[in-house]
Amino acid sequence: MRGLRELGYAYGHHFVAEARGSGGNPDRVPSLAAELVGLQVDVIVGAGTTLSTLKDTTSTIPVVMAAGANPVEQGFVQSLARPGRNFTGLSWQESETALKRLELLKDLVPGAAPVAVLQDTPPISRFQGLEAAAREPGWKLLVLQIRNAGEIEEAFGAATRARASAVLVTGGAVLGPRARRVVELAAKSRPPAVYNFRGYVDAGGLMSYSTDTNEIWRRAAVFVDKILKGAKPGDLPVEQPRKFQLVINLKTAKAIGITIPHSVLLRADELIQ
Repeated sequence: MRGLRELGYAYGHHFVAEARGSGGNPDRVPSLAAELVGLQVDVIVGAGTTLSTLKDTTSTIPVVMAAGANPVEQGFVQSLARPGRNFTGLSWQESETALKRLELLKDLVPGAAPVAVLQDTPPISRFQGLEAAAREPGWKLLVLQIRNAGEIEEAFGAATRARASAVLVTGGAVLGPRARRVVELAAKSRPPAVYNFRGYVDAGGLMSYSTDTNEIWRRAAVFVDKILKGAKPGDLPVEQPRKFQLVINLKTAKAIGITIPHSVLLRADELIQ
């Protein structure tokens, strides 16, 4: 809403919002999406796994992505330049950023031991691309799919049994709301972990490489503004991230006995002491 206020909108005068949240339970998303569509709202703003549900629920109500992982591969838009459907907004280009996180981990712990990938989203093309990229230098991935909160601890146990050298967390609907618990389990299992959101590092996680999520949500308001003024979502090019942030928690690194290479420290945008 801050983005809309910056554009001159006043809540209750120019617009009202119908907020819905799954509380970290993906099973609730279909009914929430259907509820919003039933209200015949003018535009829906969504992110993460909710976008796939919205795609299946409506082909007419404009949907602004804040942001889509890989909107072309996921079928939300025909292309970034010409979306062509009822979706537009912002893209994380998660395929590229996931690979960057993997490279950071291998800078920390080079070697043949597998990297455990904890994901709570459907195994779409971005992970196929990640596995293909890992194959070339001979890195091994142990992909652990998490469908509900009860499987988080079990996934870390599987990573430990497989003697994973590091953990790559790509959490959204299930893992994101439980960031502190995820960080606690990562610290307990000891291998270094890189996360896809800064919030994990604020909760005590080791390292994150991601876009500025606050900026993404603020930029989403620009798309909402254009649509409310008559623009068609299919004609609004999808924006890609302009800036990525590498945040490292040095206190956590010391606690788990990891020495961050100087080359990685030099690339950091922020060091938490």
